[in-house]
Amino acid sequence: MRIIVVGGAGTIGRRLVPALRSNGHDVVVAGRTSGSVHVDLTAHATIEAMYHEVGTVDSVVSIAAHGALDEFTTLTPDALYENMRAKFFGQVDLVLTGQHHCADRASFTLTSGIFADQAWPHVTGGGVISGALHSFALSAAIELPRGMRINVVSPTMIDDSVDTHGEHFPGLRPVPMDQLVDHYLRCVEGNDTGRVIRAYG
Repeated sequence: MRIIVVGGAGTIGRRLVPALRSNGHDVVVAGRTSGSVHVDLTAHATIEAMYHEVGTVDSVVSIAAHGALDEFTTLTPDALYENMRAKFFGQVDLVLTGQHHCADRASFTLTSGIFADQAWPHVTGGGVISGALHSFALSAAIELPRGMRINVVSPTMIDDSVDTHGEHFPGLRPVPMDQLVDHYLRCVEGNDTGRVIRAYG
């Protein structure tokens, strides 16, 4: 299969992209400042341009955007919207635009996070974004044309990121990277649609 991995140069992508290639797939890495194709998930024109540049693909995997931490007592609607621009609206745009460019039976794999289900301080935006992505995928799964599929991988903190982010989430059990990569591979290579895969360690 020909696959676009948006955010493929990041923490997950550095493990996922080689795994996809070792399984015989042709992988195009896209990113805002890295990869062979540039795309900014906050800018629709760049998403459209990415699909035109890459051509028809069989799968799109999004592991690019991250929600910012926030402080509820000072959180504003504008700040929440800004937080949602890439991780929610950008991933949704990959699907809404991609359905017109991807091959028949193509798949979309989006990334949400544990805070859709687990309340935690300073991640109101993250929880709203992830919950919205889950709802979007359920709706898209029954309406995508030409046999296309969509799934969401919802990870907790990744064990490769504990040293970087662990201080913000004390006591949150990490998910092993190998297990997380397997979830993405199954989304790409399997037949499921409308699934939210809760990779919570």
